[in-house]
Amino acid sequence: MSRIQLYDTTLRDGSQGEGVNFSLQDKLMIATKLDNLGFDYIEGGYPLSNPKDEEFFKRAADMDWKHAKVCAFGMTRRKEIDASDDIGMQALVNSKAPVVTIVGKTWDLHVNEVLRVSLEENLAMIRDSIAYVKSEGREVIYDAEHCFDGWHANPDYAMQTWKAAAEAGADMICMCDTNGGTLPEQIAAGVSALQKELGVAVGIHCHNDSELAVANSLAGVNAGAVQVQGTINGIGERCGNVDLISMAANLALKMHYDVLVDGGIKRLTELSRYVYEMANMNFRNGQPFVGNSAFAHKGGMHVHAVNRIAHSYEHITPESVGNARRVLVSELSGRSNIMAKTTKFRLEEDGVLQTKILTAVQDLENDGYQFEAAEASFDLLVMKQAGTYQQAFELDHYRVNVENQSREPVTDAVIKLTVDNEVQLVVGEGDGPVNALDSALRKALTSSYPGLSEMTLVDYKVRVINSTEGTAARVRVVIESKDKTDVWSTVGVSENIIEASWIALVDAFEYKIHKDRGAVGDV
Repeated sequence: MSRIQLYDTTLRDGSQGEGVNFSLQDKLMIATKLDNLGFDYIEGGYPLSNPKDEEFFKRAADMDWKHAKVCAFGMTRRKEIDASDDIGMQALVNSKAPVVTIVGKTWDLHVNEVLRVSLEENLAMIRDSIAYVKSEGREVIYDAEHCFDGWHANPDYAMQTWKAAAEAGADMICMCDTNGGTLPEQIAAGVSALQKELGVAVGIHCHNDSELAVANSLAGVNAGAVQVQGTINGIGERCGNVDLISMAANLALKMHYDVLVDGGIKRLTELSRYVYEMANMNFRNGQPFVGNSAFAHKGGMHVHAVNRIAHSYEHITPESVGNARRVLVSELSGRSNIMAKTTKFRLEEDGVLQTKILTAVQDLENDGYQFEAAEASFDLLVMKQAGTYQQAFELDHYRVNVENQSREPVTDAVIKLTVDNEVQLVVGEGDGPVNALDSALRKALTSSYPGLSEMTLVDYKVRVINSTEGTAARVRVVIESKDKTDVWSTVGVSENIIEASWIALVDAFEYKIHKDRGAVGDV
């Protein structure tokens, strides 16, 4: 079974989507998740474009990658300058990324009207840039921008650009449907033509402007492409990129290619929702394979058939991608997703406990909770259902006060709680309510739980759940925390944003305490 490489550009191309913005910590966490699932390449960004991308590559150079190769993305050298003297090329090499992806022009229109250089100079820019990076010992992927538009407009010149890349030593030429307007048969013809002429490894990079990115990418694979570039959930500029969630599922389950690690396909739903949470975006219920409605069935003969023979109305089993079947009239769901999430608790033989956990999850999700990107809160829920949860403290009350003094808001939080049979009344100040509550909790708990001193809050996200309620809407808060070894996320939901934040914050503290006890995963 041959392998199709999955090249993820969520952190670069995906972040160019409207309303998408990842923090440095988001990018590192998403990259780690992708690596754990077995993605072959992770494009971290353009190291010259902004300090965040530059810092990403510094951090990535010191990380232990299990499967993926980290890629730095950049353009060919500037016109009329040596590649070794070009600051963009230097930034790519200095990123220490083992793979460099260089994008260059295929379409003569862009060469003449955008770059405003001669056709010959563009060929030299492609050739020199790839040769320079190869001389620095890096693997080079050449992204042929506007590949199919250029091939359609001037096939002879398009072929010259591909030859320049191959002759300079490119390890792969990725054919990019940058404007997203190409049809599947045109994709297949282009891939076949390139391979016939050059015999070089070919990748495919499709945008979704014609709602054909998945079909086009599959056509490219059928024509001989061995790499698919795209993003998780298809996020990206304009109408987005090809969705690697759908691609991975189709390649593995329908075409029987080797993708991801063993069991990785069963975690696609988890991955999809994780990235949505990191991007602070709403899930797409109708998203193929992983959407909440992908295996939802409603009423009458349809439901009767599904209950008797599930595959009569399902093209795959929902469990194969980590999703769950839903019958909308009576809200049914199996225990397979709970089993997948609780492997470290060794609950395979405890069907009663699995059912209790599933019921609790369903009740909480009905209230607006989501645990896909808040696994620490889920672990605490499992321990509570199993009866192994040990409450670290008992809250009497908390109060948050915000005053505006000379247009500079001042925030303090008062907490009264009992820990180790001792009542604590503490005050914490902060830059905002969450920071003040965090400060007060630390004052009250660190003497009893000294490990909390190494825990820091990494990120904070809030989302309105039922926006039709206006300012009375319920909100979901997700907090990311870390210590010296781990990063974890917790969730809280309430109509009151302070209370939602408090719930998520308490879970973060409780998880750290249980982790230090060695109790996480122990039921």
